[in-house]
Amino acid sequence: MNDLGRIHRILDANLDRAREGLRVIEEWYRFGLNQSSLAESCKNYRQELARWHRPEFWAARDTAGDVGTELTHPQETQRDDILSLLKANFCRTQEALRVLEEYGKLVDVNLSQAMKQLRYQIYQLESELFANQRQQKLEQAYLYLITMPCPNLFNTVEAALQSGLTLVQYRDKPQTDNNRYEIAQKLCTLCHQYNALFIINDRVDIALAVSADGVHLGQQDMPLPTARKLLGHQRIIGCSTTNPDELERAILGGADYVGVGPVYATPTKAGKPPAGWDYVAYVAQTWHKPWFAIGGIDLSNCETVLGAGVQRIAIVRAIMDAENPGATTQQFLQQLQAK
Repeated sequence: MNDLGRIHRILDANLDRAREGLRVIEEWYRFGLNQSSLAESCKNYRQELARWHRPEFWAARDTAGDVGTELTHPQETQRDDILSLLKANFCRTQEALRVLEEYGKLVDVNLSQAMKQLRYQIYQLESELFANQRQQKLEQAYLYLITMPCPNLFNTVEAALQSGLTLVQYRDKPQTDNNRYEIAQKLCTLCHQYNALFIINDRVDIALAVSADGVHLGQQDMPLPTARKLLGHQRIIGCSTTNPDELERAILGGADYVGVGPVYATPTKAGKPPAGWDYVAYVAQTWHKPWFAIGGIDLSNCETVLGAGVQRIAIVRAIMDAENPGATTQQFLQQLQAK
């Protein structure tokens, strides 16, 4: 086989790889999410690839002589969850398109350019999928655990996750950056094992470094529009708010959720007065995305908070300091579900 035949063989294999990866993704859009428009996009992309699959590429195929058919990697034999499966197939598709773009330059510049444009479209499709998945999880989350430094941090968080928690924020302001990164990385892995969202407090850089699901910003942190430019639209951004002006900035900045409080005085926000029930009522009437009441909420006053029109709560000490964080998490979830 001459060089042209070898190039045709490479193009044939990667056209197949890209179509196969897209078909796996399409099935989830169609049957998993009932997203007809996104499933149709995948189908159209597959048909576009088929249009470039020329007879001479097919003719160069040599499956029996392919030395790579027996090659595998342990990571390919098992997927942890649906997101890891989808990520693997997006990577498979994107890598194949890059190969097609480069080797296509040797055969047909139009093929190369078409594969380049298609690769960018697949990047956008991936962003839409993971943004959609995260937003759905956020909509379904009613209990939000915000960590604080403690000796049994990982055990405490895992106990809460085992009890049904689906949203965790890592908050540890005194920590050094090296330790903060290592802890965040471990917590992110732990949360994703339980199919829970993982948010980083304040630090956009660490959120990106550990592939967290988003970041939570205080009023003195990086401006929300800047954080959005860095994180993109596929990750979640939340904001702390204590009054209508701060809420208005969150709305204009495109926050995905807000924290509302402190509802009660709390040592977590030392010296900060409660936001007041009038502000809680204002948020309930004004904000149409998820919002979480925070500040001094525990099992003894949770019913009062929920009775004031609150549907979602963020908890720190009541779970982090609990003798049995798993049982405490279950009790909070039961009270929330009762409403």
